[in-house]
Order: sequence, then structure tokens, then C-alpha cells
Amino acid sequence: MYAIVEIGGRQHIIEPEKIVKVDRQAEETGEQVTLGKVLAIKDDDGELRVGRPYIEGASVTARVMQQGRDRKITVVKYKAKKHYRRKVGHRQHFTQLEILAIEG
Repeated sequence: MYAIVEIGGRQHIIEPEKIVKVDRQAEETGEQVTLGKVLAIKDDDGELRVGRPYIEGASVTARVMQQGRDRKITVVKYKAKKHYRRKVGHRQHFTQLEILAIEG
């Protein structure tokens, strides 16, 4: 069984008892979160249900495992013969969720 859920403007394929890293959410570590924007669900029987755009009454329950920042990504810009060089680093904030149940 899996579901496709929209979290923070991005779509994630999730399964029960799996851990997924998403963009930062406002909840604290240890809290339970209910995700209501379920786009599709595939049952154990193989039946695929797709919403328009979301499935009515479907939800996903998850627990916040960790709030943190990802590894550093270095962005380098360079223009030849123009004496233009720029180096910038970026660390993206994330929330790690443990999927508890898919309902609907």
C-alpha cells in the first residue's frame, strides 16, 4: 500500500512505517501530523484511486521525528574574461516524518 501526498507544494510517494524527508513544517519533534492533501492511494488489492485533485476523506497520519538542516550545497557562478566569480553556500531546512497510517 502506498499513497501520493502533497506536502509543501511537492508530491511525495509514501508507505506505512517508512521515513520521509520533506520541506520544513511548523510542528515540533514528537507531534503527530495529519496530512489531508492525498492525491492517490493504491491498496494492497492493487486498486488505484485517484482524486480530482484530492481524495475526499483520505488522510495520512505521521509523526515528526526530527527538525534539521540538510548538508551544504555550494553554488558557484563564473563568467570568463569578465572578472566575475561568486561562491555561495546553502543549507535547506527539513522535517523528517515517520508515516504511521494511511486512511481512506
